[in-house]
Amino acid sequence: MLKFLNLEPEIFAIDINDSSLKIIKLIKKRKGFSLVSFNDVKIKQGVIKEGIIQDKEALANIIKKACNTVKGKKLGTKYAIISLPEEKSFSRLIQMPKMTAEELKLALPFEAGNYIPLAIDNAYLDFQIINSPQDNLTHLDLLINAMPKSIIDNYVSCCKNAGLIPCILEVESQAVARALLKNGENIPPVILIDLGYNSTSFIIFSNGSVRFTSSIPVSSQQLTNAISDSLGINLHEAETLKIKHGLGKKEHYNIDKAITPILNDLVIQIKKYIDFYHSHSTNEYFKSDGKIEKIILSGGGANLKNISNFLSKELKIPVELGNPLVNIILPKKNKFSDENILSFTTALGLALRGASEKLYD
Repeated sequence: MLKFLNLEPEIFAIDINDSSLKIIKLIKKRKGFSLVSFNDVKIKQGVIKEGIIQDKEALANIIKKACNTVKGKKLGTKYAIISLPEEKSFSRLIQMPKMTAEELKLALPFEAGNYIPLAIDNAYLDFQIINSPQDNLTHLDLLINAMPKSIIDNYVSCCKNAGLIPCILEVESQAVARALLKNGENIPPVILIDLGYNSTSFIIFSNGSVRFTSSIPVSSQQLTNAISDSLGINLHEAETLKIKHGLGKKEHYNIDKAITPILNDLVIQIKKYIDFYHSHSTNEYFKSDGKIEKIILSGGGANLKNISNFLSKELKIPVELGNPLVNIILPKKNKFSDENILSFTTALGLALRGASEKLYD
């Protein structure tokens, strides 16, 4: 009866990428956020390509099926927070004179055109006010994000065709940071790297917020393809070998030989962005001493054995696997396995926002 009288709808999370769709539903309790529902469904190749939906009908059917077959409790709600592809978004830190939220909404499209390589009329624009270590009285620091309307409209359309009400849309980087970092924890600058199936997200988190994001063209699937090509085996066999043996075992030198060039490319990409951050660390946007304390890995690709040690050795920075459950209370009968929990990082971050959000004030 009480649930019936509660007019504030529950919101669950859907993380969609080229290869899979993940669902997480959390509920807010006195001691924290509790997991009540989850699912992980494969997406057939070609339905989504590089973040762009190619077959809307197929995706809508996948969403509908995934919602109807969740593990745990039934969803019991049609309101959803949806991930948007990081590789199709454009983020930038800018400064604006101090003004009200309404004034910002009117002024921002004109200012954003100077920073975003998209026609503003053809893009959706969002912003987040960044907290400053000093209470600056003259300006606001904003993290702006833009994405083509056509991409977002297609994700919204698919969800609606699956019978859902998409009430919040969020790019992956924000969700990853929310999942991996303890709520309210004041930490030194860190790099969050989400090693995905088709791409890798690079995120710098400093002074309590995301400061810089980029999508790196290195992926978990590239590693599998390299093993397959090098050893002359099919992709399923290559994936099995990759997961079972990982890096650094002398008896599996051929696996190392196949994937090390790709990982070296990842190292080069990471170094490039670290150098960029260090060269701008005294900039008023970053407001940091520039010292990156550590790197935190997430995403399905982070399950590669010994990848933390490899990256730490090459980058001369501590690298550790993230814990996307750091803000979550798991049920006693937990069906999450250690092998797949990192692949749920984005979905868990989305769900944390969904369980906290109030649609009606």
